[in-house]
Amino acid sequence: MIPLLLSGLSDEFIGFNLVRYSTFRAGAACITALFIGLFFGARIIRWLRSFQRGGQPIRDDGPERHLIEKKGTPTMGGVLILLGILAGTLLWADLRNGLVWAVLLVTVGYGAIGFADDWLKVTKRNTKGVSGRTKLIAQAGIGLVAAIWITALMPVPLQGALAFPVFKEALLNFGILFPLVAMFVMMGASNAVNLTDGLDGLAIVPAMIAAGVFAFIAYLVGNRIFADYLQLHGVPGAGELAVFCSALVGAGLGFLWFNAPPAAVFMGDTGSLALGGALGAVAVATKHEIVLAIVGGLFVVETLSVIIQVFWYKRTGKRVFLMAPLHHHFEKKGWAEPTIVIRFWIIAMILGLVGLSTLKIR
Repeated sequence: MIPLLLSGLSDEFIGFNLVRYSTFRAGAACITALFIGLFFGARIIRWLRSFQRGGQPIRDDGPERHLIEKKGTPTMGGVLILLGILAGTLLWADLRNGLVWAVLLVTVGYGAIGFADDWLKVTKRNTKGVSGRTKLIAQAGIGLVAAIWITALMPVPLQGALAFPVFKEALLNFGILFPLVAMFVMMGASNAVNLTDGLDGLAIVPAMIAAGVFAFIAYLVGNRIFADYLQLHGVPGAGELAVFCSALVGAGLGFLWFNAPPAAVFMGDTGSLALGGALGAVAVATKHEIVLAIVGGLFVVETLSVIIQVFWYKRTGKRVFLMAPLHHHFEKKGWAEPTIVIRFWIIAMILGLVGLSTLKIR
């Protein structure tokens, strides 16, 4: 919206030319989203408290200290994240870009699923919410529509193809089945972030790190000069997703202000499903689906810990971990919450750097 308005005034004031550059607009989107978070954060938390008597329901089978320390904390703070992302993107991205709208569809759609889940939990005062099957069907529907949309916007050589890091000339062609692959990427990323969201600040910082990495990737693949130099598969229009990713980083920072230990609000499924879906959609739109598994490796490990735990328990009746997801295992071992969170952040930073390094290797 703003780019279209201000670029038309560039003849009168040369400074308005800045809005033509996605790097400037990405920075503006980040600052806008951060400001939205800081300005509206306390107000939204008061609103959430007004109808959440007792805050987020706490699982009885979770770590014992959660029943004491986290009782009464409101959830659905993902509303604040979504508000920041939408404000930063709608104000500063080029809204004529179809990739931006496809990614927003997944982000808002998955956020709506999470909102419904959180709403049922806080109003019915239990931890069940929307059934798992219903959530998966809704995620699949939204993801498939977005995947078909994104695929249609890809240049012909990349339509239906999965690209590889390092082996940059290689493409695995799925043909008409690729939207299903892309759908599973979005669903997998969404649910992986959801499983990771269990401690104050644990999920939001790795999500911001991944978004920061993909802001850089989106800028590179959307710029023909850089894409050719790094032997990346260029995606016309993908540079606008750097604006979206930067808005996500800013919204995450605004949320973290209130989610830092001890958290004043939890993101809930409203935030975690939206964040994971957003990252998955951006990875598909930039043709870096496999790099997402590296950059978001922390989310992958957390998900694998749950899969391994369930599989092994059903097979042998014994547990591999004291509790899954993995962060609860370390809680059971006696690690302090800030210790777990900060060490997981460090791991996420390292994985982010590894993901970035694949861009240069050729």
